[in-house]
Amino acid sequence: MLLFSDVAEVFAEIEKRSGRLEMTDVLSALFKRTDSTEIGRLVYMIQGILAPPYEGIDLGLGEKFGIEAIAASSGYTRNQVEADYRKSGDLGDTAQDLAGKKKQTALSTSEMGIAYVFEAMIRIAKSSGQGSQDQKIKILAELLNNSSPLEARYIIRFVTGNMRLGVGDPTILDALSVAKTGDKSLRDPLERAYDVCADMGRVAKMFYERSGDISSFKVEPFRPLMPALAERENSSSAIIERLGRCGVEMKYDGFRLQCHKNGKSIEVYSRKLEKMTAMFPDVVEEIRRLGAESIIFEGEALAYDAKKKKYFPFQETMHRRRKHGISAASEEYPLNLFVFDVLFINGKDMTNEPYKARRELVERTFKGKILKPSQMKIISKAKELDSIFKESLSEGLEGIIAKDLSAPYTAGKRKFAWIKLKKSYGKSVDTIDGVIIGYYLGQGSRAEFEFGGLLVAVFNPERGRLETVARIGTGFSEEEMKELQEMLSGMKTKQPAPSLDFKVVPDYWVEPKYVAEIAFDDITESKMHTCAMRGEKGLALRFPRLVKMRPDKTVKEATTTQEVEDMFKLQREKG
Repeated sequence: MLLFSDVAEVFAEIEKRSGRLEMTDVLSALFKRTDSTEIGRLVYMIQGILAPPYEGIDLGLGEKFGIEAIAASSGYTRNQVEADYRKSGDLGDTAQDLAGKKKQTALSTSEMGIAYVFEAMIRIAKSSGQGSQDQKIKILAELLNNSSPLEARYIIRFVTGNMRLGVGDPTILDALSVAKTGDKSLRDPLERAYDVCADMGRVAKMFYERSGDISSFKVEPFRPLMPALAERENSSSAIIERLGRCGVEMKYDGFRLQCHKNGKSIEVYSRKLEKMTAMFPDVVEEIRRLGAESIIFEGEALAYDAKKKKYFPFQETMHRRRKHGISAASEEYPLNLFVFDVLFINGKDMTNEPYKARRELVERTFKGKILKPSQMKIISKAKELDSIFKESLSEGLEGIIAKDLSAPYTAGKRKFAWIKLKKSYGKSVDTIDGVIIGYYLGQGSRAEFEFGGLLVAVFNPERGRLETVARIGTGFSEEEMKELQEMLSGMKTKQPAPSLDFKVVPDYWVEPKYVAEIAFDDITESKMHTCAMRGEKGLALRFPRLVKMRPDKTVKEATTTQEVEDMFKLQREKG
């Protein structure tokens, strides 16, 4: 049995490390001591989750629950716990501190295994109905009663969604391979398996049970794949030079859905891989009428204004993402779902087939009122691509996506198999999707809003780190300032995210959870921002402004450091 006390000691050791190689060594040593019945749960806990997002199992506990449980288990009052928290800035540290000087002790304690702790967390998550809040606090307090101070630290951090380990998925994959083989030789098949099921715990369990089967991991209905991502270029000629003859699709400013059908069962997932089926009864009904017995496909959903014969803007389309008033929303914002890829059909994995074959399947399969193929043309000249790009903008769309006709579907990867060309904003080179990692208080005329701007970062997947790239002080309406203040104030933290590299300090740090689309005039070298930092200089956005929030995107889908570097090079080439 893997004891949770041993896990907590390893977590504390990881917090002292900053390099990915060091973290990999520490984790792999822990994984070597873990068996197949425990490895899945351990991996989930490192990720800070109980299950993959599409299973919808969420602890849903805020800081107040943690404070109540600490008070109940330690003998201190709620006010005393809150006072310690104000001092420490980390509720996990407060739990550790007060557990070390309890005013009351449990009648009996016993060592807890990782499985015991994890199953208790599942009970907390699934507790519902009348009295469920008290039940959640009771289960959590019992865990704390049985914990050492260090165990209490990580139990509270886990339930409040703030593990602070700074361990990214790439590090976990490396450590799994090293634990079994002594090197990273199995990293690629492990990553492929993760990309086609988005469930690291399941991948780890199967790897431990049948490591030889990991290379043949299959695409399956109701286990959504990580979405493929596009690289970018700044001109039609650059795209043609890279791809030659290619397929060019319209780039719709909607939200991406991944739809699964197997027999009579149907599920619809967001690009975050969260289950959205109940929100799209019109889409589900049309999927039900498809001839395929089983299918997985992707499309971009846009609300359509039939009177004006125009697509609703992104913010209006997002009204369909609601839990109540779904029938009314379906009528007010009727959808078109433009299908652009088929990943699986009638038992066959299509992800390794070339795009051209998958596209032909799209056109044969989707001819409905709601489900229809995205607009696509095969071209070979920059002039043709330019014409489609202008047509896209004239229809109020974002731009185009050019696709390599021979490329497989690269789940979870950002590759030049897909290349996007987007409209610019003013003088902007392009836009980026940045992660909000802090905010500033308002000054002068904005003081009443307690909000004056954002600090944003981009994602460096190679390092598993966030790197700051801009402080945004413009582009906010009064309504947006109020909404952002309300949204961000509830997730303030006293300390920056452990995965963040920074030099600039905001008035308040926040959990890196939200993504925003940001326009800018150009990219410049900066001593204040850490994006692509070499020596003393990084890269920063000049005159950044908020375009819109992207609630449909995850932190891992934010613009990467490499993308910012590429845009900087393109900018220099253009003079």
